[in-house]
Amino acid sequence: MHTSVKPVASLTPSSWGSYHAERMMRHASGQANLTAIAVLLGIIITAVWVWKRLSLETQDYLIDQAIPIALLVAVCLVLVWVIVRTVQARKRRLSRRATLLARFSGEISPEQRLETAFALIEVNNYRIEGLESAVPALKELFATTLHRAVGDKQHRIRGMAASHLGVLQDLSVVPLLVKALDDDHAYVRSCAALALGRLRAIETKERLLTVMKDDWDQTVRSRAKEALERMGV
Repeated sequence: MHTSVKPVASLTPSSWGSYHAERMMRHASGQANLTAIAVLLGIIITAVWVWKRLSLETQDYLIDQAIPIALLVAVCLVLVWVIVRTVQARKRRLSRRATLLARFSGEISPEQRLETAFALIEVNNYRIEGLESAVPALKELFATTLHRAVGDKQHRIRGMAASHLGVLQDLSVVPLLVKALDDDHAYVRSCAALALGRLRAIETKERLLTVMKDDWDQTVRSRAKEALERMGV
């Protein structure tokens, strides 16, 4: 008898902590946005007030000379801001990935380990780069979950495990994913097709063609078609 894996959707203490932290961050972000809007309105009102009190000669000079230069400076500042934000976002993502990798390596609880593994793949934008050291453990965990998370109530866990297996770029999981194409739940079948597309497992072409034509669920058929397109079929 197989042991069922508990759904990762249940709220654990750590999940509650993350939830409250996220709410606090959103509240702070909202306050910052309101402050920025207030400052911008103040600047606009002040600029209009000053403009109306300038002489016509000064206004003409500003229109001909100063404003184009100011616009150019503004464009440069926006570009710099975009670059800085992009670099900061990348640093945050890499920091989050390192934290999750460390947590995954040291996690004992099967439920928390699986939850961390899902989060790790997602924070890495569903790419394998940077996760090479964890691939064997992730593969074993996802494969075991796909095999043991039986029952209709755990279809989402099975589906996530299947789709995340495709991210690992390990063709040894292809037979397991092909078997998942026969799962009773359409969500699992669609995720298995997605994973095979990510792996570009061309040897499953005929099986995916059959799924694309015969599966009763439209999403599954669409995923099979997308997988075949990734393979260049």
